[in-house]
Amino acid sequence: MNPFQTVFELIGADQIKQLTSYFYEEVASNSALRKLYPEDLSGAEERLHLFLLQVFGGPQTYSEQRGHPRLRMRHLEWRIDATMRNHWLNAMFTALDKLQLDPNVKELMMEYFIKVANHMINHE
Repeated sequence: MNPFQTVFELIGADQIKQLTSYFYEEVASNSALRKLYPEDLSGAEERLHLFLLQVFGGPQTYSEQRGHPRLRMRHLEWRIDATMRNHWLNAMFTALDKLQLDPNVKELMMEYFIKVANHMINHE
């Protein structure tokens, strides 16, 4: 079993929803990230919410609606270098900091986000 899939049991859907909301607050205030998104962030926010629910052990709604995540392929149209990765991680970590999570759960989630963010780099 993927260790990340235990997160849903430990924090529940509401915390994942709140994390997603906090993350998009950070996106909205970060000009480097903001330019990657459409004017209306609600669709992106909903997709991330469903994705995180699934990744962390919740319902499989994301895959049922959109198919296999194929994250790297879905993000190839945007230039993602180490700087952009850092903007994304900083936004996600700021969002995580706003939740009252057990430190072990937070560390597990951070580990996942670092792994995925590094995988998404598609430019030097």
